[in-house]
Parts: sequence; structure tokens; C-alpha cells
Amino acid sequence: MKKIELVYRTIGERTSDIALNFAIKNINPYKIHIMENIKPFAKAMEKILSIDYEGDYIVFMDADCIIMENLQEFLKNNNHAYVDCFIMDKFRGTIHTGVHITRRDVVEEMKKIEISPDDIKYVLRPESRIRNIALENLGEKKAFKKFRIFHDFFQYYRDIFIKYAIRELRSRSKYKKEKLEFCMTNWRNNDLDYVLAKKAVKFTKEKIPIGTHAKQIAKYIEKLPNFADQQLTKLNIMEKKPLELQEVLDLRIAYNTLPDPNSDKKIFCIGLSRTGTKSLTVALYILGYNIIHYPSDEQTLKDLIEGNYNFSVLKDYDGISDITVSSYFAQLHKLFPNSKFILTVRNKEDWLRSFQKHWSDRPPFEDPTQNEIYMKVRRLLRASVYGTYKFNRDRMSYVYDLHKKNILDYFKNKPRSLLVLNIFNKKAWKKLTKFLNVPKPKSFQEFPNIKSNERLFQIL
Repeated sequence: MKKIELVYRTIGERTSDIALNFAIKNINPYKIHIMENIKPFAKAMEKILSIDYEGDYIVFMDADCIIMENLQEFLKNNNHAYVDCFIMDKFRGTIHTGVHITRRDVVEEMKKIEISPDDIKYVLRPESRIRNIALENLGEKKAFKKFRIFHDFFQYYRDIFIKYAIRELRSRSKYKKEKLEFCMTNWRNNDLDYVLAKKAVKFTKEKIPIGTHAKQIAKYIEKLPNFADQQLTKLNIMEKKPLELQEVLDLRIAYNTLPDPNSDKKIFCIGLSRTGTKSLTVALYILGYNIIHYPSDEQTLKDLIEGNYNFSVLKDYDGISDITVSSYFAQLHKLFPNSKFILTVRNKEDWLRSFQKHWSDRPPFEDPTQNEIYMKVRRLLRASVYGTYKFNRDRMSYVYDLHKKNILDYFKNKPRSLLVLNIFNKKAWKKLTKFLNVPKPKSFQEFPNIKSNERLFQIL
């Protein structure tokens, strides 16, 4: 039996007591470490990393999360180095934040890392920054798992203001900014939580211009509690009363009546490699969908080998992009008949040049940058999709044409299920949002253009 320790971090959130009770019930930790009122978060991380852990895994959890399902079975069987949990957030939909399941060797590696206090990524997300370096040092990768966890549904107004002041600072890269702005279009003005969040975003934009030094940003974050109190007074907003358990139970009942999120409504990006599948993945992320690009884990390999196209990763994601699913559109449509399929295309000559370059430094048998499972997935998909392990211009040209023809023929009488999309077309955003029946925010200009896995992972 694995030993699980819980690190519970609270700064007096409205959910603190209730969230801790649910965590104890649903995790059943061997040992609990409570980090209380340690600010800023960088100082809390110093305290967290000073603990001598004994457990096999440590669940790091913020008090703004309420775990609404039993995690014990998952924790007993989990072997991932690090699991980032997909949760249900009031402001941003399904996101990964707040609850992190980390193997002890990763935590021990985190303790060894020295980082400059001027590192802006560390200032804004100290735990994430250190952990990412530790995972890289150990040659490990993140895994993601969806759980029924409520995040930020019941917070004090003061804490919401602080959170979204910091959220604006964390969203200053192009695509994260667009995602936040898209989320804000769905925030109702008759809900004070959303009103305060909008005020905080605007306040931070005015106070902290782009390019502000990390030290000044750190000072601003320290002062945010005072700024939040001032804004509540200025807006004549009375703070919420302490949280009652019945509020949480009512929300749980409401969510239990919703359709199963693991239904047959998925999104499959079935274009070939180098047709813009990474860029489409980011575009869908901005629109609130969590799509996994080219999954290469052991379970996905097993699913492919066994012909199980009800992929296990779909329990945790809204869909899959790239050649993991490109050849299996017919089987996927039968399994998920109400899903959306997006075929990315581009000028064929441009595609052939890009594709040849793409394969030139990705050998099929020995690649020191990848593990054995990844290489098995690479070979299996190259054989099944392209019929070859190495680039052959005539073969690739034939595959490109045949792939497009097969998809168009299959969906000929199902026009609402398929979108043919060229991401380089000026109307790409309009076509995508119309197909998915979601609004196109005014801030969107050019369609994302993501060329590397590294850039993709930075965004997602």
C-alpha cells in the first residue's frame, strides 16, 4: 500500500475548513502538513520543501479546491512521477490547477534546485517553475487526470480580486492572454464574483505595465491584499459570510444532473503531421477545450496495438490531435457519433517541404531525446499512417491526397461533423468558431502558429 502525504496550503480562504475535511475523507493521507498564512507563495514553497517527507507520493493541494470524489483507488494504482489534476473552475472551465500529485523523488529533486529571485516565472508560479525543472532533470513528464474537484466557486470577494490580479500577470503571453479574454466574455455582470475578477484584471493592467521588472511585480503581489480591501470599500461591497456545507452540497447536486462530460461529444483533429495540428490544439485551448496532442504514453500504445479506439486518455481530455487519430476517423465516428472532426490542410508542396524537414531529425529507431514507449508509438503510427519509416516524396504525396479523399468521402453526407481548415487562411478563426458554435472574441487576430512541441507544452 502506498503512503500518501497531504500538503494543504491555506491563507484563510472561505473554503479552508470544508475543503480540508473533504480532502481527508477522499485522500485518506498517512500524514498531513498544513501550510497556514505563509505569504507570498514563494515563502510557502521554501517551507514546503524543508519538510522531510516519508510517503511514496505527496498531494499538494490549495484550500480553494474541494475534492468531490474518492481518489484513494487512483492513488493506490498511480505510478506517474507527477499528475496535474484537471478540475472544474468557476471562471475558466476545465483547467489543471490546485491539486498536484507528486512522487517523492521529484520533490527531493525540487529541493536541490537553486533559482534566481529575479526569475519572472518563479515570481509568478514558484511551485510550477521548480517542479518543471525537477521533472526535466529526472527525464520525467507530466501526466494529466480529470477529477470532480470544484475550484473557486465559493471564495471571498477579497481573494477573488487577488487571484485575478495575479491571473492577469500570468496571462501576458499571447495565447494565455487570448484564453483569459475569451473566458471573460462568458462572465455574467450579475455575479459579483465575475465583476470583482474583471476589476482586478483591469486594475493590474493599469498598475503594472508590460515589461515591469520581476522585483516590482513581487512587491505588487505582496501589496495585493491591501489593494483588494481598498477596492471592496470603494465599490461598497460587503464581504461574504462564512461558507456553509449546504452550499457545497447544492453545487454537487447541480453538477451531478449535468450530462456526462465523458460522453460521445469529442473533438478529433485528424490532419496529418505538419498541417497545423499543434496550432489547432492551441486554438481549441483558447476556446476552452483540453485537447491532447499526439499522446505517447504506455496506455495509448496499448490501445493502438489492440485496436481500442475508445482511447483511455479520452476519459480526461476533450479530444485528440495529430496522427494518433488521423487514420481512425471512421472508427472514432462510430464510437463518438456526436463528435466534431477537423481536417487541417495546407498547400501540398509547402507541406512536403515542411514534412521532409520534420522527419529529417526524427529517426525511427534510435533517438536519444525520447524514451522507448515514445519510439514504439512513433514507429507504429508511421507505419499505419504513412506506410514507411523514412521520408519518400512520392509516397507522402500519395498519402496526403488519399487521406484527404478518404475523409471527404466518408463525411460527404455528414457535413456538420467535419470542418476542413487551413490555419493559414485569414478566415480560419471565423470558420473554427462557427463550426463549434462558440463566439469569436474581438481580440483574436491571427490564428496560432505553433511549430514545436516545446512551444506547445509551454502554452498548455
